[in-house]
Amino acid sequence: MTRTPLIPDTARIGRTALLVSDLDDMVDFYRDVVGLTVQTRSDTAASLGTGGTELLVLDRIEDASPRRRDQAGLFHNAFEVPSRAALGAALDRIRDRWELDGASDHHVSEALYLSDPEGNGVEIYRDRPAEEWPRAADGTVQIGTVPIDLADVAAQSDGTERAPPGTTIGHVHVEATSLEAARAFYVETLGLRVQAEGKAALFLAAGDYHHHLGVNTWNGRSRPAGGRGLAWFEFVVSSEETVASVHRRLEEAGVSVSERPDGLEITDPDGIPIRIRAS
Repeated sequence: MTRTPLIPDTARIGRTALLVSDLDDMVDFYRDVVGLTVQTRSDTAASLGTGGTELLVLDRIEDASPRRRDQAGLFHNAFEVPSRAALGAALDRIRDRWELDGASDHHVSEALYLSDPEGNGVEIYRDRPAEEWPRAADGTVQIGTVPIDLADVAAQSDGTERAPPGTTIGHVHVEATSLEAARAFYVETLGLRVQAEGKAALFLAAGDYHHHLGVNTWNGRSRPAGGRGLAWFEFVVSSEETVASVHRRLEEAGVSVSERPDGLEITDPDGIPIRIRAS
């Protein structure tokens, strides 16, 4: 792993983007079930977020082919809400208007799982205080999966129809074709920290968060990403100077870099674009 991470310890996940077939259905879901607010809208695109912060970009693609079952791509986008009351409200909306696929207590967080109208995975979660996260002797985070008390979560709902300001994309979880190639790229090249490892899964972070990125090979994907689904996700860094430094170091590491008006874009081993921009 790089001595000084290419992706700084202060980085966080910014926006994610999806290629979609039915823009109206997808906007309705992320507004009425996830609780985001529509910030921009056209015939072919929309952006949604909270408190003036853009979190999700939807781009309608004519005749977009569905993602093949053997392709790498999105496992889920994870929306972090700032309180248990907001998590309870999300559970109310899901039960009212959609279907819950699952729910778990991960020791570091409590999470609800569902799928959007085009089959993209969605997680809505709230973190426990960082000082309560169980850690191994080497400082890595011990992420587990145990049952969650949904009745108690529901009882703490504040009944809001919208996800509150402070909601973020806490992490993105992708399906890869090779865990070894993913480790080489995200850990050894970009310098993300391995915070936990599971069966055929890595949980990676910039700095000391429990994870900004999950990577798994649970479903045996064998082809690069393509079709509808994840278009890109981004890391946000502190300044334009940091973006310039990351750009220089990526080129020194032999990573192909494309410049964008608001930053940089690189591609992971499975063809998933990753953007880097200043906050």
